[in-house]
Amino acid sequence: MSLLKLKSCLICLLLFTMACGQQQSADAQTLTRSTAGGLPTATQAKGLGIATFAGGCFWCTEEIFEELRGVKYVVSGYAGGKEQNPTYEQVGSGQTDHAESFEVYYDPKQISYQQLLDVFFLAGHDPTTLNRQGPDAGKQYRSVAFYRTPQEKQLIEATIKRVNASKHYSNPIVTQVAPLTKFWPAEEYHQGYFRLHPDNPYIQSVSVPKVMKFRKAYPQLLKNPL
Repeated sequence: MSLLKLKSCLICLLLFTMACGQQQSADAQTLTRSTAGGLPTATQAKGLGIATFAGGCFWCTEEIFEELRGVKYVVSGYAGGKEQNPTYEQVGSGQTDHAESFEVYYDPKQISYQQLLDVFFLAGHDPTTLNRQGPDAGKQYRSVAFYRTPQEKQLIEATIKRVNASKHYSNPIVTQVAPLTKFWPAEEYHQGYFRLHPDNPYIQSVSVPKVMKFRKAYPQLLKNPL
């Protein structure tokens, strides 16, 4: 965990109650979950596809996918490890094998799994840096594309091959391709963090540039075109 992010997180933990009461806008309220820090209910998720990725700090990646047309819910959490009920402190300090991850609930009639993969690999993060995204270093910030079916695995591997062949990046993709075993939702104060804490120093210096880059790359996929 970067020092800047750690300091920001500690401050936000202390001010969480006040922040939620004062900073939550009507736009941010669209991010609320069915349960505190939990996943959508079975009724809410009916008919939706689910995709799970890890690409560095979820404060940023969650927002990128929230903005996609056809995406109904995005939940920040932890995946890729065997530890049960991991906490942010455990994952962020590298005490587990989990990576900061996020789960995307999307309408396949409006956006495809392939389009989600394209955003993830081409604009959602840097898939060529091993165990690192920007200032955040450690296996908890590794890039992972989790799959649920053999078909998803094939699409992920084909996308990696295509992007590598295109020379979009100077270096080859190092993203892990792994079966999803269990996704653990993160604590409630992490959900919708980008919109709830726009003035946070980490959000301003690290997350905002990434989100702006994504918006520029995929304006046709935005819920609210710029």
